Amino acid sequence: MHLIWENVIKNLILLWTGEFKGLDAGSEDYEIAESVWNAVCQAGADSGSFIPSAYGARPPNPATERSMCTADSWSFWMQYLGPVLLYRKFSKPKYYKHFLKLVHVVRVCLQFELSKTDVDDLRTGFATWVEEFEVIYYQHNPERLSTCPITIHALLHIADSIEEAGPVWTSWAFPMERFCGQMQPAITSKRYPDACMARYIIEHAQLTQAALIHGFTEAITLQPSRSGDIAGHFKHKSYPSCILLPPRRTTSVMPLESVMLTRIFKALATRFDVSLAIVRQHIEAVSIEQWGKVQRLDGGDTMLAAGLTSHQRDSRDATFVRYETLVDKYAHRRNLPPTYEKQTFYGRLHHIFVVLVPHTPALKVDGPTTIFLAALSTCKLEPTPSSLSSLDIHFYSNLNDTLDIVDIVCLQCLVGRVPIDIDGGRKWAIIDRSGNLARAVFED
Repeated sequence: MHLIWENVIKNLILLWTGEFKGLDAGSEDYEIAESVWNAVCQAGADSGSFIPSAYGARPPNPATERSMCTADSWSFWMQYLGPVLLYRKFSKPKYYKHFLKLVHVVRVCLQFELSKTDVDDLRTGFATWVEEFEVIYYQHNPERLSTCPITIHALLHIADSIEEAGPVWTSWAFPMERFCGQMQPAITSKRYPDACMARYIIEHAQLTQAALIHGFTEAITLQPSRSGDIAGHFKHKSYPSCILLPPRRTTSVMPLESVMLTRIFKALATRFDVSLAIVRQHIEAVSIEQWGKVQRLDGGDTMLAAGLTSHQRDSRDATFVRYETLVDKYAHRRNLPPTYEKQTFYGRLHHIFVVLVPHTPALKVDGPTTIFLAALSTCKLEPTPSSLSSLDIHFYSNLNDTLDIVDIVCLQCLVGRVPIDIDGGRKWAIIDRSGNLARAVFED
């Protein structure tokens, strides 16, 4: 995929900014004013504060820090920042739509699994995109032939390569780049670099095999063990998919705000399928703890509760999440029996509660029960522009004033946000990297 991120995208940006080999826009009008492009790049860099560190390094500024833009950062910019920040920045919508078509086919390429239909769609999609590229940028003018480098033609062969070698993640260049980065410190002799590299490869292979055979893989890293329990954590057998992390605050019912306490009781009433009055009647002295973080196990994200964690000056917001709940689609029609369907929501995680419910026969609780609850303010989603609907990018301007209390298993993952000014108002674009897309993950 370096073909696209290190060549095609860079050339497109050079064309948009009027810096491609001295060519102007010709008979088209796709160039972006310098002030507009600088504002787009600065907005992308500033959005790093609202994108969790789990998403990768902070996005650099392509206008002033182009040398810091790696293939990984170009990939993130193309898939998430570009579609949002370039919205309404071109003089004609067709240039923006042409860019989004490339984003769409690239996302299909990045799927972990591809069907025969997906490959056929890629073949057609890339062919259509290249044809439109020739009309917009080449303009069938021999004097503009330089706009069609071999990397544009190579896009037509991606579908064939996938049929022969499998999805792109099986053969992309990220592992090789990682290996080259490991090799560079091993070269200590300018006269005999080959011998240095050969010795490093042999010794590395010997250590790796010995570690695998004798089971001391973590010991040879000379790093603190990453396995085992995290200090100060809390986990419960009822929630095997997550653990809670400090800070921790122990409280009782009385100091909690009455509104918050009512919402917790409503959540318990829904859970036990009883009325709110019964919950209030039988739960008089429930023990409630607050925790600052929740981590999804097996490679999941660590989500922070805004009400109990402080944000340092250079921190990155990790409080906005995607969560899923079952909602009665006939809730507004009381005479119909409930019919639940799963819906996806986005919101800010404010509190993580651990509620210890004692033995209460009226609630059908045979013994002490531990319940993890999350309190969130939900994003008020607004209609997504039709051009962005296929990319699963959502917009919102405000959060709900009331908090939504859900079981903590409803929390799925962290999401990022990109601020954007549309029609004189500030909106936020929600970007969600979860799903069936492959991405480079570097681990020791």
